[in-house]
Order: sequence, then structure tokens, then C-alpha cells
Amino acid sequence: MTKSADILAAARLRGQDNALPYAGALTPQEAYALLQSEPNVKLVDVRTNAERDWIGRVAIPPEQHLAVEWNVYPGGTPNPDFLPQLKNAASKDTVLLFLCRGAVRSRHAAKLATENGFAHSFDILEGFEGEKDADGHRKNVNGWCKAGLPWIGA
Repeated sequence: MTKSADILAAARLRGQDNALPYAGALTPQEAYALLQSEPNVKLVDVRTNAERDWIGRVAIPPEQHLAVEWNVYPGGTPNPDFLPQLKNAASKDTVLLFLCRGAVRSRHAAKLATENGFAHSFDILEGFEGEKDADGHRKNVNGWCKAGLPWIGA
């Protein structure tokens, strides 16, 4: 098996073990390794445009990065165009890795994508900023940033 196949197999097994309603789940490190080795894999950042602008975004090739808001800013209401935007940006056979701030919205997005025919939908565990620490701050416990993976700050 290739490294990419091993990563996807581990993610799918994690999905089965946890009865996830989508293909599986990857650690941030696994997601980044997969993106590096598979140019057709897409990272779907479901955070708001404001979050990406003010907090930062992953540093990957633009052709692998899809920005499709789960909620819209301001107000935090659900994005009524989430599915049409996703369908416009990716084919249903594309491997999609969903990312948000702390891995909550990304799980919902991966589930909805799966329910709508995107069979290769994966959640990126921990999210971009990760969980809050004892002082209520992010980027100190886990997540893409804490793992030292490349990102561009605001």
C-alpha cells in the first residue's frame, strides 16, 4: 500500500470504529501528508470568511483549498448555499477533507456531504485552532496550528 492508501485506510477504520456517518476522520498531520502526496484531494475549509481573514488559513496550494462557509458571518446563520457551492467546487468522487475551527462544523459538513453523494468525505480531527486551554485560548492544546503545520496568519 502507498502512504496515501495507508492514511485513508486508517481514517476509514477510525470512522468505522466510531460509527461516523461519513467516510472517516484524519488527524491534522495525516490530512497534511495526504494533501502533499495527492494533488486531487481537496481541503474544504468550512469556517467563515471572517475567520479565514482574521485568524488565518492553511497554507496549501490554492487548487486544493475550497472555502465553503458552513455558517455565514455576521450572524452565524446556516449557509443556504453550502451544498450548491460544494457541488460547484468538487465532483462527488473527490476525496474531501473538511476543516473548521475545532472540528464541530466540519463533522456536520462531512455528514451532509456524505448524505448528498460525496462518498469520500472525511473530517479533520481537532480543527484549525483546536480545543480551548484552561485559560480559554486556542492553538495551545491541539489542532492544525498546534501541530506546526503550515498556515498563513491574518
